[in-house]
Amino acid sequence: MKKIVFTLSLAAGALSAGLAFSQAPDDASKIIRGRYQAILADCAACHTAPGAKPLSGGLPLETPFGQLIPPNITPDKATGIGNWTEEDFHRALKAGIGHDGKRLYPAMPYPAYTKMKDEDISSLWSYLRTVEPVFNPVDANQLPFPFNIRLSMLGWNMINFEGGAFKPDPSKSPEWNRGAYIVQGPGHCVTCHSPKTFLGADKTTEALQGASLQGWYAPNITGNPYIGIGSWSEDEIVQYLKSGANGHTIASGPMAEAIQASTSLMTDADVKAIATYLKSTEGGSADKPQPVAASDPHMTAGAAIYHDTCSACHGGGGKGARQLFPALAGSAIVQQPSAETLVRLVLNGSQGVHTPEAKTQPSMPSLGWRLSDQQVADVLTYIRNSWGNAAPAVQASDIASRR
Repeated sequence: MKKIVFTLSLAAGALSAGLAFSQAPDDASKIIRGRYQAILADCAACHTAPGAKPLSGGLPLETPFGQLIPPNITPDKATGIGNWTEEDFHRALKAGIGHDGKRLYPAMPYPAYTKMKDEDISSLWSYLRTVEPVFNPVDANQLPFPFNIRLSMLGWNMINFEGGAFKPDPSKSPEWNRGAYIVQGPGHCVTCHSPKTFLGADKTTEALQGASLQGWYAPNITGNPYIGIGSWSEDEIVQYLKSGANGHTIASGPMAEAIQASTSLMTDADVKAIATYLKSTEGGSADKPQPVAASDPHMTAGAAIYHDTCSACHGGGGKGARQLFPALAGSAIVQQPSAETLVRLVLNGSQGVHTPEAKTQPSMPSLGWRLSDQQVADVLTYIRNSWGNAAPAVQASDIASRR
């Protein structure tokens, strides 16, 4: 069999990576498709730690039940998936059952991956077999007793998991169905952005309506015009997913990682399909609560802090500076039910994402070193209830618990 050396180009929606291996031409095409499936599924974000070899094991995931570490999924036989078969891999993604029958935890989002097409899973498997094998032992399961007992997932799956491939809606356009497939399946957007039950399962009746995630708040991304992205145009959604920024917001935290490793590398057609689907969804009340009165002492204190500390970048009227400093007025992110993300940004600061379409990385400085818990609470209460915004007040105790 002839040795083929080929380069996958990301330009014009193609893929970029230099690989050398022995494959027939049709196998090479399958591997190219598989690498794109890895982009859609955002495998790198979880399975590649900063500075580590690709897919050799990720950073800890903090769950309400304890810590899990995404494992090594390179084809290393000692510490990766080199001894797995394609059937093992298919069963892991479709049923949450790994090699040797081990039950997986849904932090590996098989409840979403189960919707993937068999041919897409097969292509992904073909690609993973070409990744450089890396010896990197990972103790993935670091949950405390009794959650560390994998057999418990048998009962969890009986209650919470429904397998089966994605079913297109014949009444919708091919573009809408493609977007629904990516969001519900390989993109696993529902996994991060959906509220959870006390057992850690997605609340399917509240899909994409926002959820706490490792100290961040994954916001409502339905078409809700108040706390969702209903006020964004499809082009603005596309711009955000491709560049990490638009006139409404700049990505931070886990979403910045997802944009850098996944959505910014998707084809234009797929990102447009995602935007089409998300704009069509509904979720949560669009009725604003009564804003905190401007005369409230916490609002007046927050106003003074904002104008001294924040207005130079975000403007006196909270309109920001497009692509550099996000707008706060009318921001759905600012008005989410939870202020977790805002607290994180003020305390720790943030760095914008670097993407092919937005190479400048705007940053937010940390203010936690000079603002007290009460001051952070006051300024966030002010931001969340000014310029037409309306959201619950932030308490000093909320800051203290996350500092």
